Amino acid sequence: MASAQITEKPGHRPWYKFFDEYEYRDQKKQRVLTHWFDKNDTPDDRRLLCKLDVAISLFSLVSYWVKSLDQNNINNAYVSNMKEDLHLGGNDLVHLQVMYNVGCTVFQLPFMYLFPHVRMEILMPAMDILWGIFTLAQYKVQSQAQLMALRFLVGSAEAVFFPGVHYVLGSWFKADEINRRGGIFYIGLYLGSLTAGLLQSSVYTHLDGVNGLAGWRWMFIIDAVITIPVGIAGFFLWPGTPDKCHSLILSEADVAAAKRRMAANGTRLESHTAKFDRKLLKRVFTSWHVYVLSFWDILFWNSSGSSSSGAFSLWLKSLDKYSIAKIDNFTALPPALGIFYLFIICGGSDFFRARWFFVCLSQSMNFMGLVILATWNVPFGAKWYAFSLQYFSSAMSSVLYGWANDMLRHEVAYRSVVLIIMNTLAQGSQVFIPLLVWPTVDAPTYHKGYIYASCISSSMVLWTLVVLWFYKRQEKRDYMARLAGAPAEVAEKGVHVSVESLSSDVD
Repeated sequence: MASAQITEKPGHRPWYKFFDEYEYRDQKKQRVLTHWFDKNDTPDDRRLLCKLDVAISLFSLVSYWVKSLDQNNINNAYVSNMKEDLHLGGNDLVHLQVMYNVGCTVFQLPFMYLFPHVRMEILMPAMDILWGIFTLAQYKVQSQAQLMALRFLVGSAEAVFFPGVHYVLGSWFKADEINRRGGIFYIGLYLGSLTAGLLQSSVYTHLDGVNGLAGWRWMFIIDAVITIPVGIAGFFLWPGTPDKCHSLILSEADVAAAKRRMAANGTRLESHTAKFDRKLLKRVFTSWHVYVLSFWDILFWNSSGSSSSGAFSLWLKSLDKYSIAKIDNFTALPPALGIFYLFIICGGSDFFRARWFFVCLSQSMNFMGLVILATWNVPFGAKWYAFSLQYFSSAMSSVLYGWANDMLRHEVAYRSVVLIIMNTLAQGSQVFIPLLVWPTVDAPTYHKGYIYASCISSSMVLWTLVVLWFYKRQEKRDYMARLAGAPAEVAEKGVHVSVESLSSDVD
């Protein structure tokens, strides 16, 4: 296609249009803050969305909840006499956390090719059941080495879950729908953090010593009893992707309607790329997506403070004024507040269609808490306030991955590879960075950790504006391609499509 020069009228485009994410999109702003649906949604669209909210959003919430129970119970168990029973000490807690991330990171890599080619409604429930089995096995551990090995296996079973849920969300929901659905999914993480402390407190109080088992061992048994039935239910409820769908909730007409909606959004669902395509890899590593989004995701994974290191529970224990049950109960407070933060960040980004703003807001609030904790010598109430802000750091997770899904919507295999690479690199950074800046021996002050996380948090605000710039450039190219009648993937590959006669319509 011949390319003609585009000339923009001086002053025609106001500077603030840079911050309008939908400037080049066909969708118009029709949302009302108190409404769950768009004004343009038909009754059939709304019925379909309700079914998808049950099959995908609510089910992924429950599944993430049971996973989060075990992820957080390693911290709760540590302060509930597991440390003493297994003779742990030094940096053993952070080593256990790192071993989980090693398993999760290593086993993510094959899925960047497999997602478009396997049935997600079989793969993910099967991995959930494996997760439950490995979780159950932890109640029998007698040494640090055994626990380390099982943490690795638990992480490997979780490898498919987080990127897989976001991949499936991006296959069913449009750009201005996905963030709050991702927020519902992410509530499961916070509920797990919240109920882990409460359950551990109850178990320690009522089951400690029953049948000769310590309370923390009973917690792993209870986790597995909850997890395995949820995995079995997933075979019947979790719908996979529209091109390979089996669900008791969705009919064939629902799936066909979903495909039409996503086609209108510009989202491709079927892949014509071989599982191991060198051309695909060349496209990935010569594009801006993999570098800009991966660095963005790395910043996100490293911006959290006490929510990932267990610092809050370790600080409470260091005060030597609360019982174990009281400490476990107190650990429910930050994630409970985190659910409220999720509604603000994920809901606001969809309703106001300003993902960049709510990512920056999330990290700004996180930064405030980190600075207080880095200072440390502050009033007792200020520390409580700072720890209560820490779940702002992860409240933006679904906005980040939802936005990435939107940027990658034009080719399913390409989207799968980039999503997995960015998540693998980001989670892979958690294999070594916690050892450097969050060693357990630094508890409860974690001076290095809080300074590091505050620098990362502020950097993420700046990098989000860089992401916005690349995104707007891509959206403009897509818009030009549509005006010129070219396929969207032409613009996606960076081909500059322009028509002189349309120059006055571009901005």
